Amino acid sequence: MHETDYQQLQHSAQLRSRLGSFIKYFFLSLWALIVLFPFYWMLLSSVKSYGSYNAEYIPKFFTLSPTLQNYRDAFTTVSLGRYFANTILFTAATTAVMLVVVILAAFAFARLNFRGKNTVFALFLSLMMIPNELVIITNFVTVTNWGMRNTFLGLILPSVTSVFYIYLLKENFEQIPDSLYRAAKIDGASDFRYLTRVMLPICQPTIVTITILKVIECWNSFVWPRLITDDPAYFLVSNGIQEIRENGFGRENIPAMMAAVVVISVPLIILFLVFHKKIMAGVSRGGTKG
Repeated sequence: MHETDYQQLQHSAQLRSRLGSFIKYFFLSLWALIVLFPFYWMLLSSVKSYGSYNAEYIPKFFTLSPTLQNYRDAFTTVSLGRYFANTILFTAATTAVMLVVVILAAFAFARLNFRGKNTVFALFLSLMMIPNELVIITNFVTVTNWGMRNTFLGLILPSVTSVFYIYLLKENFEQIPDSLYRAAKIDGASDFRYLTRVMLPICQPTIVTITILKVIECWNSFVWPRLITDDPAYFLVSNGIQEIRENGFGRENIPAMMAAVVVISVPLIILFLVFHKKIMAGVSRGGTKG
């Protein structure tokens, strides 16, 4: 093959590679714009005044007179600050108790040997097939009968376990070689010491992932808090948005609602941006065997 022919082939390959990269990044950029546009529209709407927003017969994609009045109204017209505090307490307590339950259950299914373990775990997984609506009804009746409506305990208890998280962590625990467990037993380590000193550090990415996903789940919780509480002293931020819509501003003040949504969304966005690598590592590790 002549040198000129080789150079032409190399040039053609480079052109195809560049064209492929251009097409790939074009569609990725287009998809990013589609995904991020609702967040942009939410932020834009939150800085528009009530009058300018309603005067737009054709929506505008920018504003020349932004205002922060909607953010002030979100904290003064309704008790959004108190709802923030309630949500932080609810999220922290639920996540902490859930981690204890999930870690101990996953360890039992992954390392302990008892009769009918596989059958029990299969039945446990079958709970994922039950519609959430049925679980909510059962939990509502139970919590009401126990007299825990309008209490933090009633908010927290139904959310302290998760079949999916137990399954995910069990799969990670089973990837740890049995030789480590036998060596720990020879050294006289208890099961609890082996769990805390060996298994948890190795599976840290998955535990961080579970923690973050649970925090997001609790922060976004709406149906259960709305169902089990009617006392504003126990409202969460999701209840606060609904209160803004129904009582605080009326159904037409969309900018005020968007301001509240922006304030509520910022902590989760920051949390994801800080820990997104650990989330990806934990999820990918949970889907890998061996």
